[in-house]
Amino acid sequence: MTDAKPPADGRPTPLLVLDVVGLTPRLLDHMPRLRALADSGSRAPLSTVLPAVTCTAQSTFLTGTPPAEHGIVGNGWYFRELGDVLLWRQHNGLVAGDKIWHAARRAHPGYTVANICWWYAMGADTDITVTPRPVYYADGRKEPDCYTRPPALHDELTAEFGTFPLFHFWGPGASLASSRWIADVTRHIMRTRRPDLTLCYLPHLDYDLQRYGPDDPRSFRAAAELDTVIGPLLDDARAEGRTVVALSEYGITRVSRPVDINRALRRAGLLDVHTQDGMEYLDPTASRAFAVADHQLAHVYVRRPEDLPAARATLQDLPGVERLLDDEGKKAHGLDHPRSGELVAVAEPDAWFTYYYWLDDARAPDFARLVEIHRKPGYDPAELFMDPQDPYVRLKAAAAVARKKAGLRYRVAVVPLDPSPVRGSHGRLPASDADGPLILCSAPGALPGRTAATEVKPLLLRLAGLA
Repeated sequence: MTDAKPPADGRPTPLLVLDVVGLTPRLLDHMPRLRALADSGSRAPLSTVLPAVTCTAQSTFLTGTPPAEHGIVGNGWYFRELGDVLLWRQHNGLVAGDKIWHAARRAHPGYTVANICWWYAMGADTDITVTPRPVYYADGRKEPDCYTRPPALHDELTAEFGTFPLFHFWGPGASLASSRWIADVTRHIMRTRRPDLTLCYLPHLDYDLQRYGPDDPRSFRAAAELDTVIGPLLDDARAEGRTVVALSEYGITRVSRPVDINRALRRAGLLDVHTQDGMEYLDPTASRAFAVADHQLAHVYVRRPEDLPAARATLQDLPGVERLLDDEGKKAHGLDHPRSGELVAVAEPDAWFTYYYWLDDARAPDFARLVEIHRKPGYDPAELFMDPQDPYVRLKAAAAVARKKAGLRYRVAVVPLDPSPVRGSHGRLPASDADGPLILCSAPGALPGRTAATEVKPLLLRLAGLA
């Protein structure tokens, strides 16, 4: 892409970009405010990337490049140089390439950007940053909070809107409260700082669609709830003369089959563990092959080329695996980056991958029963549930909260080890536009047809009058 040209009339057209996670045409029918925006403006299917997950899709939107170039091959991956699996990192230095604000500032020096909860926010050279960042105390406690730039914004937002509701952002208590907080903060920043580009992440649809499936009445209710939160954002944007773009990273589809990909590799003698205090931990540096499960896609890391045939033989006929991408397959999907696994497994439409690697639940690590997105070597949607098999689970949770309020160490060990309650997932490319992501714009004629994820960056520059 060539550098954008500066607008002829001075200031760029201000933009509000809403990342409405999980939005599909089916759900739009339950969201009258967003539907009205699309009806009076424009809408189009959005061709997402593989894997269709948050970190990968957002990085593609903001750089205009596929994961093979920006390097974000999932929500996490095996850091070979560290010998560790890490998910949900936050430093923007992990994302390679020319971000939208770089291109915008070349065209219009002084262009300002606010990032409210889009991923890889820390370390980015945006003007305003708000992102979840718990306080990790030395005694092991974790308390809700956020990170902001400039730093003084932290106390301003906390005084006005309360502490960032971390336990409503993810976990069994995930709810509308987090999206409402983010929306309120976005309105405040637009009103008080007037950024040229405002990026706002609204995760509410992610929760009930994974819990109950995309066709459950509770998911339709979640869509209607989020629409009421979005309404004031749209009103403010209209009053400020902002063009609004609403898009989604993926659509969530119904699933019923968890696939224990790492257990299959372990039974084949390819995955190794080490034991401490009776608990088993994945040993990635010793394993001949292991998988980093990420919804409906798994990166399979194979230590030596001679182990590739055994890994492929183990997984190619595993029920729930649709296909394995080798070097050519990764290249075809723009996923041929050194961070990717030697093989990439794609689940069948009704299946998804667990991260579980132990063969006996009595040997599971203690973090398996916790909401621990940074310690688990893979994504765990069971964190959205309290263990339905434990009759005392809510009592245990209440006791943990009481210890927390008393200033004592606590463990909220409520997450089930049975993944069967999960009813929705994503990560594959959608089978139809009805189940896939879409993009809406308040400007009529702005979206003449299908839009690729790599076309979002140049589209936003055009809407701003910078291209």
